[in-house]
Order: sequence, then structure tokens, then C-alpha cells
Amino acid sequence: MKPIKPMGILPPALLWLVVSGCAATEPATYATPTREAQPAREGRIDERVGAVEERMNEMSQRVQTLEGGVSGAQSRADDAARKAEGVDRRLTRLWSNRFNQKAADSLEVYFPPDSIDLSDAAQTALAGVVKEMQANPSLTVELGGYTDPRGAIDYNYALSQRRVEAVRRFLMDRGIQLARIQAASLGPISGTDIPDMKKRRVTVRLMVDRE
Repeated sequence: MKPIKPMGILPPALLWLVVSGCAATEPATYATPTREAQPAREGRIDERVGAVEERMNEMSQRVQTLEGGVSGAQSRADDAARKAEGVDRRLTRLWSNRFNQKAADSLEVYFPPDSIDLSDAAQTALAGVVKEMQANPSLTVELGGYTDPRGAIDYNYALSQRRVEAVRRFLMDRGIQLARIQAASLGPISGTDIPDMKKRRVTVRLMVDRE
């Protein structure tokens, strides 16, 4: 038997062939996406896109709601401004013409002693004043309150004021604007030529601008 000779070191070219051959026997494996995973990812993307679109629609609706509220508030503000301008013009005209008016008509509303109650006859007469003022927007009214001389002077002035307020409230409750009503409490009438029952009164004078 011949002795086995030990192998020497392989030449580099032969060593490369051996290594490459070993590597070729075991193919490398890579994690490639399967066809089943691709639709799942696309579904999640679609869900996210849908959620974003829904939030954008909600924001758009909120913006439209806010715009509607702002528009309504602006409209109400414009209406209020126009009404204020109208009132201001009427007040200016009345103030400018306060010394350029004349009485178109007058009447007197009488009261029982120590009373501010309007009788049926007084309400009927004042209803006629309301009708006349509604038909003629240029008319204004002057109210003067009086009492008889009985009682304390301070009490009589306060009573004449309350009578004037009763008449003014009657007119305003039926649509006559405050700007068209001038009122003054004039206290007691002390003359003896007028019966006391006619001293307890509010004088109502319809005024019109002079030509």
C-alpha cells in the first residue's frame, strides 16, 4: 500500500471554483411581496383617503354654516342701521321745526280726582288722535298735564306727570312713535274761572309744520 500524500494548498483559481460552486448549490431567498398582500395595502390607503375626504367635507360644511351666520348678522345690522338713520332723520326734522309748527287740532282728556285712569270717553278721543297721526306721518302731538289746586304742590306736579304718562303710553301702545310725542307736566291750575273738574286734564294738541 502506498502512503497517502497530504494535500497541499489549493491554487486560488481552483479555490474560487469550489466556493462558487457551493454558493450555487444553495440559492438565496428574498422576502418578495405576495400577490395577496398587495390588495390589503391598497385597501388601507383607500380608507385613509376616504377619511381625509370626509374631514374635508365636514370642514367645508362648517365654513358654509359660519358664512351663513355672518351674512345673517350683517343683514340684521344693516336693517338696524337703516332704522336708526330713519329715526335720526325724524328727530332732526322735529327738532329743526319745533318753532315752525302750528296747531292743527286739539282736545282735552279729563280725569277723576287723584286718578290717572282713562275713561271710555277719553280712550275714544285718543283713538281718534291715533288714527289721525297714522294717516298723516308729518303730524306730531303735544301733551300738557294739569291738576286742580287741591293738595300739596309737589303731589300735584307728580300727579300731572303721571296723567301725561298715561296718555303717552296709550298712544305708544297703538303704534305712535315716541319721537312724535312731546309731553310736559304743568302742575295745578289755580284760576277760579275754570271748574275743578276741567282742571284735572291732559291737553292734546296735534301739530303740523307751517307752509
